[in-house]
Amino acid sequence: MEETDRLFTCEFCRVKSYLVAKDVFRYLLPSQAPESKDLLYFPYWRFKGMLFSCAGNGVTHKFVDVSHQAVLSHLFPVSLGLRSQALKLKFVKRGTAGRFLKPTQSFEQVEKNFEEHFGKSLPKPVLHQAHIGETLSLIYSPFYMQQSLYDAVLNRPVAATTIDEFKIDQLPAESPDWPIHFMATLCPHCGWDLDGEKDSLVLLCKNCTSAWYPVGKKLKKIKFGRHTSADSNAMYLPFWRIRPEISGLSLENYADLIQVANIPKVIQPGWEDIGFRFWAPAFKVRPKIFLQLSKNMTLSQLHNEPDEELPEHRHHPITLPVTEAIESLKVNLASFLKPKNQLSDILPAIDISAKSFVLVYVPFIEKHHEFVQPQIHFAINKNIIALSENL
Repeated sequence: MEETDRLFTCEFCRVKSYLVAKDVFRYLLPSQAPESKDLLYFPYWRFKGMLFSCAGNGVTHKFVDVSHQAVLSHLFPVSLGLRSQALKLKFVKRGTAGRFLKPTQSFEQVEKNFEEHFGKSLPKPVLHQAHIGETLSLIYSPFYMQQSLYDAVLNRPVAATTIDEFKIDQLPAESPDWPIHFMATLCPHCGWDLDGEKDSLVLLCKNCTSAWYPVGKKLKKIKFGRHTSADSNAMYLPFWRIRPEISGLSLENYADLIQVANIPKVIQPGWEDIGFRFWAPAFKVRPKIFLQLSKNMTLSQLHNEPDEELPEHRHHPITLPVTEAIESLKVNLASFLKPKNQLSDILPAIDISAKSFVLVYVPFIEKHHEFVQPQIHFAINKNIIALSENL
């Protein structure tokens, strides 16, 4: 299974189950140590996702995949380097042999190091930062002692100097008792099998036409809709449509949006009655495309209300949770807020929260190399959609 997989299918009985962790998923790096060695597993926080930074000259973005010690120690490497990306990860099973060191640094503490590292190259001042589409996990790297500390992945000493084993023994440890819970993917409303891809965060019931979002160990029903296309080549991409509460800026309807974004349109009667909504992709994609899609969909607004129907044709799985989409709202606003030269004065005073949200499927027409959305005049290369599974 991949690190982002959440839907597990039993090959024997074909029953699907949704994987739920108590806090974060924990993984092991493969060990090449001799069987006689007692393994010591050192924990690392791994963050994988998009980092958006708002500065006076606009929004910058990058995709990051970084790791850092979950236990402060000069005896072990500071990070995993490229190992978390290059090696096959396995879930930590209950009863796994070895000594597991207990994390003493929370992710919030480590996150400050990440922000300082990536913030050095940004123009100052940084007005706002957001981590979107993040996959947070703990990865345990194996080591063992043989006069000195050995890296069990490569079977090589970590350092040429001898390390005092007593100092390592003093580090706190815990037993690998972090069970993964399996939640039955049966519709709570009608008992039908729910559908979804292996990395889906929202499961669909085609029997009673409903959508379900895992919250804790339960499934919660969410509102959804679909903009219909008569084209049989349509690919339906999911978006979160979010009704915001904004302080520090007058942005309540479509007429306000025309003024705030300085869109070259003459405000028409009735536009004050069209409520403003933020839009954000409900799937992971490269940061540049994510920001462009969020901005274009928000500026267009797609005024027609969607039908409460599931897509009849192909549709992309929901891989980005609504909580992450809400984190992107201020970044989305900064991308179209005008005038740009006053961004540093306006943005810090603005606070945005979400009142409600709806999952909306929007049709993109398949062309030779692209998926095209005619209403917002936006095209996405097919390869970008295909490669987004690796994010």
